[in-house]
Amino acid sequence: MKSPLFLPLMGGVTLFSLGVATTLTLVLRESSALESTPFRLTSTSTAAPPNWPAPVATTAGGDAFVHAAAASVDAVVHVQTASLVADQSNPWLSMLGMAGGRIAQGSGSGVLIDEAGVIVTNHHVIQGAREVRVNTSDGESHVARVVGSDPSTDLAVLAIEADRPLPAMTMGNSDKVQVGEWVLAVGNPLNLTSTVTAGIVSAKGRNIRLLEADASREVFPVESFLQTDAAVNPGNSGGALVNLEGQLIGINTAIASQTGSYAGYSFAIPSSIVAKVVKDIREFGRVQRAYMGIQVQSREPGVVVASTIPGGGAREAGIEGGDRILAINGIDVGSFPSLQEQLSKHRPGDEVRVKMQRGQTRRDVVVTLTNRHGAPTLNPMSSNTKPPKSAPRMKQLEDAWGVALGPVPDRIRENLQLRGGVMVTDLRNGAWGQQGIRKGFIVLRIDGSPVTGLQDVERAVARAAQSNEAGLLIEGMYPDGSRGFAGVAVPDVKP
Repeated sequence: MKSPLFLPLMGGVTLFSLGVATTLTLVLRESSALESTPFRLTSTSTAAPPNWPAPVATTAGGDAFVHAAAASVDAVVHVQTASLVADQSNPWLSMLGMAGGRIAQGSGSGVLIDEAGVIVTNHHVIQGAREVRVNTSDGESHVARVVGSDPSTDLAVLAIEADRPLPAMTMGNSDKVQVGEWVLAVGNPLNLTSTVTAGIVSAKGRNIRLLEADASREVFPVESFLQTDAAVNPGNSGGALVNLEGQLIGINTAIASQTGSYAGYSFAIPSSIVAKVVKDIREFGRVQRAYMGIQVQSREPGVVVASTIPGGGAREAGIEGGDRILAINGIDVGSFPSLQEQLSKHRPGDEVRVKMQRGQTRRDVVVTLTNRHGAPTLNPMSSNTKPPKSAPRMKQLEDAWGVALGPVPDRIRENLQLRGGVMVTDLRNGAWGQQGIRKGFIVLRIDGSPVTGLQDVERAVARAAQSNEAGLLIEGMYPDGSRGFAGVAVPDVKP
């Protein structure tokens, strides 16, 4: 029997190359009808109605599923991304540095957690995206800003601007979730927006080894998933796992499947981790991860300390190798993932009460948590915006790209109701022409940033060069209103 694959829940991918869209389409087929004998419901007594099971009721007396769905469905958004994929179809052009790229479009879900427009989703939903667009339940579309993301927990925070308060979900306490509890999964599977399914929590503290460690980027996975049997599919990534009180208790992330579609089990990041990660990203631009300073014996059941790190909080508190960690702040930790989950709620410098056992003796100790370097201090705030290098001159860019750019004529601007943009006024043999862009194309965005004039093109190239990006995502339209995308290489020009 094959082992199941654990798959992120991203939606289908659409590739645009040379102005031609190539779509990978997922076709849903109705299952064949089974031959069966027609039947009808009958009652054994004409006086007694069938004994149907009653729906779960809330304290208000209504159907709990309806209540939970109503509290969450408008707060779940559809996240669409556009990424630049290197085009390896012509190795000779690649050797000459003339290759561009293709535009890959993906989709997922997100959850509004603040009426000001703050959204939480999965890191893998927006990873590598040059543009992120959010569609709300009322049909409005917004360009989203990536506030920050954390590969270690597979979470990301987005922000959109709206002229009104947006429906937001209340964060629930995943520590209080019990196995067997009813939950709803809300998201956009297979591009079917605002879809609600129901199931139960079938396990807690699952480590499915979905996330990959990368010490060079300080990515050290934290996995303690809620496992449910609520049906989710590709496109549910970043969607909400909701309790019957209508509270957010998890972010749907992965499924166990041998086919790529739902096969019975799905996994969500607990809200205890989500709340801490979101708070850190909003305050510091990065996650303030806390450590006890212990190594754990992997072959022993439970959490058994193999050794303590010199200078770490555990050794300072008197914890030794062979000790068994039983609880953190009164919450039982029966496995390493559950220990990670509890520590992920804290920052360096926090004190936690640790229940431990040595031999037959149990006692409580207070441990001061540290950062990865053993210091009980917060990591410095990161900046998502580095000071840009001096922008290259427009003439250099035009020569490198084989294009001439100029202002959009007033008549076309008025007809299309544009506030900005620059127009392709001439094309020569170069990267833009090779990517299918034609004369008259109006550039409206580069890497998701609005283009109001030629200076914005220069700044976009400077930012991409500063971040060592290989390509740029060009988005725009033609005078007839048709849309276009292209991926072009960042030109190697000096300011």
